[in-house]
Amino acid sequence: MDEGAPETQRAHQLSPSAWNRYETCPRMYWLSRQRLPRKAGMAASLGTAVHASIEDLLNMDLAGRDDGEAGWLPLQGERFLKARWDEEKAVFMATPRRPDWKDAKWSEAKKQQRGGIVLLLDHIGAKHLNHEQVTIALWRHLQSLTIAVEGELKTSDGRLMGRLDLLFADVDDAGEMQGWLVADLKTGNAPTKELKPEVNRQLRMYRDILLANNPAAPPVRTEGWYTKTASKWAAEGESVLEQAYAAWEATQPTTMPMAPTPGPDSCGGFCDWKAWCPHWWTWRQASGTLHQGDFCDAVVLLHRYETSSGAAVLELCEPLDESGRAIPTGHQISARFDGRGKEVLEDLQSSGHQGPMFLGSVMTGRGTWRIGPWCDVLPWSPMPDDVPYERPSS
Repeated sequence: MDEGAPETQRAHQLSPSAWNRYETCPRMYWLSRQRLPRKAGMAASLGTAVHASIEDLLNMDLAGRDDGEAGWLPLQGERFLKARWDEEKAVFMATPRRPDWKDAKWSEAKKQQRGGIVLLLDHIGAKHLNHEQVTIALWRHLQSLTIAVEGELKTSDGRLMGRLDLLFADVDDAGEMQGWLVADLKTGNAPTKELKPEVNRQLRMYRDILLANNPAAPPVRTEGWYTKTASKWAAEGESVLEQAYAAWEATQPTTMPMAPTPGPDSCGGFCDWKAWCPHWWTWRQASGTLHQGDFCDAVVLLHRYETSSGAAVLELCEPLDESGRAIPTGHQISARFDGRGKEVLEDLQSSGHQGPMFLGSVMTGRGTWRIGPWCDVLPWSPMPDDVPYERPSS
């Protein structure tokens, strides 16, 4: 490509996670597309390592191995998991916006990988077989039923997409093909009664893209495989493609920020982009929940800070209006920065930042606010509604 030529913008695509985000709040979705610094999370990194290690096991080259060999699975599984764990840790630690890495989660990762292996064995009727007893021949049989591992699903027009974890041949007791099974590995909490609506829709979207791309496909069913409990949950229902294409139209990239839908689900809960959105703040103020709760988000001014102890004096701010302009309230509180929260504050000071800061998930229940490793410490940089922004190139 000519180095002087402008970058080609990537065609607009919609994934199930982006669709869910848009429905929660269009502004949240829009901000997620603006190349803002993303936050690494321990749960996501653990999940990625577990996913990848299970896929590594399915992709193993078994050429030359004796069919009767046993005892290999637990050791090989842990080797794969450790390699993926180390990869994820390196990526995590290189991400500026992150909490502390928790090596203590290694035991949970091993437990969840074992749950994933149970789910794989269940597909060939060997769910309760001790993993030490799994032979190379049995694993070859599982591999023979594996059609795809970690593949990108995309409609022929490129508009809808998703990441397919596992695609298996569905066979009966006689070994006859009955259809295809889409299995999506989940390392979060398993349902108690049924799949959440957004997860059910995600899995049906995978199914429907697969069917659209393969008109001669056999019957396709789809399941969420939850590694914490080694349980399988079916996703059932009508096609979602028509709704998905409507969502694709609604989520076309814009230079102007999309309208927010302030409320408890968007502004009161988790949102990775609050430091760039003024609307969570005005909603909190209007709802009387600003600076309330044992963990809260806030916009503050730093008045005093002791490097040795991390002790600080903060002044709480409130919004002037929906532009996000911060107005000092005169209300000062004592605070303590520690761990990763302290490191990031000092990095921010070294960069020359002055003015309001956004603090996310501050522990407030003990009088003195604690800004620890789990907290966001970011410049307060809201993106107003009425200013156009250049569309990211990809």
